Amino acid sequence: MRTRFPPSPTGLLHVGGLRTALFNYLLAKQSNDAFILRVEDTDQERSVDGAMEDILQTLERTHISPDEGVVLQNGKIAQVGNKGPYIQSERLDIYRKHAMQLIEAGHAYYAFDTPEEIERMREEEQKAGNPSPKYDIGRRMRMKNALTLSADEVQTKLDASEPYVIRLKIPENTVIKGEDAIRGKVEFQSHTVDDAVLLKADGFPTYHLANVVDDHLMAIDLVLRGEEWLPSLPKHLLLYDAFGWERPQFAHVPLLLNKTGGKLSKRQGDVGASEFLNKGYLPEALINFLALLGWNPGGTEEIFSLDDLVQNFTLERVQKGGAVFDEEKLDWLQGQWMRRFSADEFATRIKPLVAEKYPTANDDENFESKATLIQERITFFHEAPEMLSYYYSEPVLDMEIVANKKQKVTEEMVPHILSLLIEYFEDLDDEFDWNPENLKDDLFQIAKDHDLKNGQLLWPLRAILTGLPYSPGAFEVAAALGKEKTLKRLKAAQSHQ
Repeated sequence: MRTRFPPSPTGLLHVGGLRTALFNYLLAKQSNDAFILRVEDTDQERSVDGAMEDILQTLERTHISPDEGVVLQNGKIAQVGNKGPYIQSERLDIYRKHAMQLIEAGHAYYAFDTPEEIERMREEEQKAGNPSPKYDIGRRMRMKNALTLSADEVQTKLDASEPYVIRLKIPENTVIKGEDAIRGKVEFQSHTVDDAVLLKADGFPTYHLANVVDDHLMAIDLVLRGEEWLPSLPKHLLLYDAFGWERPQFAHVPLLLNKTGGKLSKRQGDVGASEFLNKGYLPEALINFLALLGWNPGGTEEIFSLDDLVQNFTLERVQKGGAVFDEEKLDWLQGQWMRRFSADEFATRIKPLVAEKYPTANDDENFESKATLIQERITFFHEAPEMLSYYYSEPVLDMEIVANKKQKVTEEMVPHILSLLIEYFEDLDDEFDWNPENLKDDLFQIAKDHDLKNGQLLWPLRAILTGLPYSPGAFEVAAALGKEKTLKRLKAAQSHQ
């Protein structure tokens, strides 16, 4: 199944666009066919420099690069394949040729109305009680087109090079029927469909003409896109029929919604896929998250690699309703993917970040064991330097952290707790097996002997050793720091009392 993703270079790749690309990629890979990227840049005024690079780089970073069409080769934009060009602004002659075919067959017509005349018509219609006026094939005599003018009048205007557009001629009193792989049978009454512009006055096609012509000539089997394009489907079905071409399969995926149920937009925060990657989200987590937005795997499993998705994804399980973009769920998946790294790989990934701030980490033979202590607690790699800071620099004593209401530790209790801890660690001989389990057993016993809850003894120990409100447990930290550093920090805290 040949699929395609046709972004417009008007800005960063939207997370909704990345999801559409992902679904197309998965379906192509399931059938060992091509995933094609076509650039729809016919709206030249809205094109943004660097947007195409962002789109291709984002696809590359998330491991769903196109097989054909516009691709990155050695970091440069290139076109690959025998059905190009794959950039619509380079295909204008193709679109004009097909627009003329439609005129000759009576499925399209010239329209000479100026933008001002069109706007005046809309205003008059709205005043007359029509809130959504449309250009309905010029059956109103006031419109200037080939359906209201004589053939001689049309030719005179063409000979005089008067500006015109070419519009699709919607048949009257017709039910336009189609199939959608997600929504099933769909029907549209022709009187609800306007005579869309196919070719603009500047010679550029609109989405409707370019999309249909390109999908046919590029042998696309499935047109999968966002549901915002569903109202355009009847125009596209009519175009396929007018050209005498076989219709591809269509699938319109649900919109991404914010938590209040509105359409996900820039006003609610980041929506560019590359923005999430730049913030530290793993490509695996982002792809996993986007796949679950609108697709139900049919079980309780929520962790899917790209290979898993190729094996399991089906259009039948894509829902019709909108999917809520829940960043809390994304953060949860991010954490799950962090846990999937082996201890060695995790340590390798974070070591350069830690060593950049704390160069001595480069020579730390026990770095992997220290890294392992934070792997269950970390969400982003860039959090590692702070989370491991207490191993490579002396923490700042913060009594607001040491004294903790939840743990029922008051500032007045801290001197007594410090004395107990220092006495215990000083009394340990060289034969003691310094490891978390042994420390745990001893410290629990000390708490019991002195009528303290475990947290009342361990929270101050952990807070003094790390200087952080959250970190691995007191046993693990003390074991990794060693007896000498542990005692040094406890005594430094005692001297501040």
